[in-house]
Amino acid sequence: MHIQQKQGITFVPTNAATAPASYEHLATRIQKVINSPTAQKSRSALIFRLVDELEDDWSQLLEEIAENDNVTLAWRDDGGVQIFWTVPKED
Repeated sequence: MHIQQKQGITFVPTNAATAPASYEHLATRIQKVINSPTAQKSRSALIFRLVDELEDDWSQLLEEIAENDNVTLAWRDDGGVQIFWTVPKED
C-alpha cells in the first residue's frame, strides 16, 4: 500500500505487505482531510484520532507524516494534531 498526498506528504506503512485494514482506513481518512481544498489552500490540516482507531496506527501515521521534509506537527491540548506544510519552490 502506498498513499501519497498531492503536496508531497507520503504515508507508507512500515510493513506494507501486511498492513492491517485499520491502518489503511486511518491513512485514507487523513489523506482526505489533507487533500481537501481548504487544507490545500491554507497548507494546514487539523486531525483527530477517532475512538475506534488504534493508538498504534495513529502513532505510526504521525511518525510517518513527521518524517516528511517541510512538514510540522503541533499537538494540541484537545488531542488534535495540527499539520502544517510548505511547498518548496522549484528551481
